[in-house]
Amino acid sequence: MKVLIILAIIATVGIIFFQYSRNKNLKKLLIALATFGAIISLGVVGNLTTRPVIPIFMAHLILVIAAWGGLMAYLVKEKYYWWVIFSPVVTIGLFLVLELLTGSGHEIG
Repeated sequence: MKVLIILAIIATVGIIFFQYSRNKNLKKLLIALATFGAIISLGVVGNLTTRPVIPIFMAHLILVIAAWGGLMAYLVKEKYYWWVIFSPVVTIGLFLVLELLTGSGHEIG
């Protein structure tokens, strides 16, 4: 599974730079790289925070995959679906609200 994730990351970066070499559009390259960094960051933060609550964690994984698809749609169609790309923020926010309302459930001491 880890190999597939690494291959997907390498393939995405390769596609981004291939699109740049064809179009020479620096703005699109920078937007795509910043979006890719944001998706990776949201994936890592969500993995660390939402893992204790399995349904939210599974929803987060699905939304990260959808965000990755939104980035691919931007690369192909040149239409930026920001609400799809930043949708993993919803599960992180939902988890934080749940933690605020119910507590962490971990005893200290």
